Amino acid sequence: MAHFKKKSANTSQDIPMSAMPDIIFMLLIFFMVTTVLREVELQVQINYTEAENIEKIEQKRLISYIYIGPEKLQGNQLGEPRVQIDDALIDDIGAVRNIMYDKYQEQPKLIVSLRVNDETGTGLVTDVQEELREAGTLRINYSTRQETD
Repeated sequence: MAHFKKKSANTSQDIPMSAMPDIIFMLLIFFMVTTVLREVELQVQINYTEAENIEKIEQKRLISYIYIGPEKLQGNQLGEPRVQIDDALIDDIGAVRNIMYDKYQEQPKLIVSLRVNDETGTGLVTDVQEELREAGTLRINYSTRQETD
């Protein structure tokens, strides 16, 4: 009867670490490029209205915010109600149509979220809604806060 001898490998089981810095650097660059940091400096005051039933939108990248409220002035003073898109105050209400049309062309699934001060009159809000309708951005959301009992 023949006896079989078990052979043992003389190879090392070490993991090569020479490529580790390259992999870490590529991951760092990837996350720096894909991370979206949007920080808008509000130039209008927003006090959200309260609502009983609210729904949270999960896809924040699809949302473009329009802020409507009294303009913040020097020394905690408030001015006339204004419209703000991104970081810019809109002087001509007709500019809302052009800005939002361009955004809609870039992102066809765009959701426009109106963040309106609770004391702002409905006339300005209606004008903004008309401009959004003309721009073709028909998916409109109104931002509110949860009603407290």
